[in-house]
Amino acid sequence: MPANILVVDDEQSIVDLLEVYLKNENFHVFKFYNGHDALQCIEKEEIDLAILDIMLPDMSGLAICQRIREKHNFPVIMLTAKDEEIDKITGLTLGADDYITKPFRPLEMVARVKAQLRRFTKYNAAEPAQEENIIVFSGIVLDKDKHECTLNERPLSLTPTEFSILWVLASNRGHVVSSEELFQEVWGDKYFTNSNNTVMVHIRHLREKMNDSAERPKYIKTVWGVGYKIDK
Repeated sequence: MPANILVVDDEQSIVDLLEVYLKNENFHVFKFYNGHDALQCIEKEEIDLAILDIMLPDMSGLAICQRIREKHNFPVIMLTAKDEEIDKITGLTLGADDYITKPFRPLEMVARVKAQLRRFTKYNAAEPAQEENIIVFSGIVLDKDKHECTLNERPLSLTPTEFSILWVLASNRGHVVSSEELFQEVWGDKYFTNSNNTVMVHIRHLREKMNDSAERPKYIKTVWGVGYKIDK
């Protein structure tokens, strides 16, 4: 069954271009030019991934992302005309999984859509969980097959990216995972200088959901100049 992709941008040419490339990959596309109609679609349809422009006529894509994260965990890719770090960091903080700056190459967008869907599908697999796909430590239970995480028996609503980060760190408990290794493992992409900011924002968001802190960490510790670790 083809995945349902939501595309929201007030530039019709961009929406139509993405529709052509995504349909060529057998995706089903819901396209809108404003946030209000997009939110109505999300309530009615089973969306598997959203591509949101930050600048929209009625509300920002950041606001839509925030509304999505109130109920849904499907991947969100932010699309922005600004190459400004603040937009990227804000989007990631609100729960976006990736971002791409205009102008972009349609094939790159398709590749990122596929990568996010693979991760989301992988962590939401319906098969019964195998023992090696469950990690239990310090009150945390991670079930990789069901993409479920609980902390002291309290469910944590994690995005696929957040779950992936926590899984990598938990799988390497007692060892430092460098920012470069974490980025390449989770995002499956080349590590650049600004990639460290991407990792930092997701770590901060993950800590907030776990009621953890960088100053007095109970779970995720920062090893300055190296990376992150979770003690055994």
